[in-house]
Amino acid sequence: MSPAAPNQPNEAARLTQQLIDQGYTKRQVAGMLGRDASLVSQFFTKGKGAAFVNALRQVVRAVRGGERDTEALGAVAQENVERRRTKTGQKARVRGKDTVGEAGGSMAGRAGKQAIRSGASHLAPVVHETGRAGGRLAFTVRMKADQYVYSAGSEQDSGGIRRGFVPRADGTEERTYGSAGTGGFDAAEWSRRVAGHHGDVTEAMKTWLVETGRAVADADIAYLEVRGWVPPEQQ
Repeated sequence: MSPAAPNQPNEAARLTQQLIDQGYTKRQVAGMLGRDASLVSQFFTKGKGAAFVNALRQVVRAVRGGERDTEALGAVAQENVERRRTKTGQKARVRGKDTVGEAGGSMAGRAGKQAIRSGASHLAPVVHETGRAGGRLAFTVRMKADQYVYSAGSEQDSGGIRRGFVPRADGTEERTYGSAGTGGFDAAEWSRRVAGHHGDVTEAMKTWLVETGRAVADADIAYLEVRGWVPPEQQ
């Protein structure tokens, strides 16, 4: 690949520069992508990075949505890194999270404290795309332990999911709602819920927790993860 022109950066370099302008270093961007910093430098010097454009776009979107945590941004990036292709041009048969449109495919997204405050809008596409594909959803929520109505592990809180909670040293607990084993939640229904909250996934989840008696009215979500998939048998 020919070197990139300094005054005409490619898309990967342009998106990376947006992250640098937000205070991140090339090394941090590389860490989000799961690659070496030297590769990110080559976005600018050699025009490389086409395989990372979608991941970078999603990271930039998450940052604009308020997410600042590099670990959370790394999770966003990893879910959107373009899969390697075989010699025939086909996507390599590896487990990916960007194939929800295919039977057996999946995708996911995570939101930390900053993005939560702005509605975790970058998670909405996971919900909507899974809904359009006729798939299912599962969620992981982190809140203060006393903001949950039921005790951890209660059948009334997350029925049928073993070890569906994780206590943390800061007094919060992560609890999982829905799973492939339990069938998950109807993504189309959740797509309507999120749309009803104008794309605010945080508020949609909080409303559901309160409406179903799982959380107190003034609950404050600190972390949210959504996973979408299409059952393998669904053609």
